[in-house]
Amino acid sequence: MAFSPETTGEGDRPPAPRAAFANDNKPHNHAAAINIFAADCHAASRRAGWYTDLTTGRALDRNVPEMLCLIHSEISEAMEGYRKSKPGKVLMDDKLPHRPMAEVELADAMIRIGDLAAFLGYDLGGAIVEKMAFNASRPDHKIENRLKAGGKAF
Repeated sequence: MAFSPETTGEGDRPPAPRAAFANDNKPHNHAAAINIFAADCHAASRRAGWYTDLTTGRALDRNVPEMLCLIHSEISEAMEGYRKSKPGKVLMDDKLPHRPMAEVELADAMIRIGDLAAFLGYDLGGAIVEKMAFNASRPDHKIENRLKAGGKAF
């Protein structure tokens, strides 16, 4: 089956909606929205006490490698949700039972990424917009080059 925005389903999975591929938003709107999301994630983490020693009330010196590993753990949980799903029977999340487990774990990963990015003062939105633009111009990301022998498969 040839690639097109209308035919992006995988096996028994429905195709992604066309809206997932194109919209009328300007890149700077994406960057701002992502940075607001990251700030919201970070603020929620602070309110929940993740940046405070709960016994002393003092600020914690957060361990960035640990935070990165927690992001990875959420991705691994998403993989488990996807792996344990069967054709016609998606494994639903235990905390948000109306949503697939993989979807909820990806949300957890994004929340952790947003928290970390804001903690480090990163312009995550700007970096994502720039990286998407860079990837769009990469020869090894072009469909015709991916279809060639030895082309990028993943």
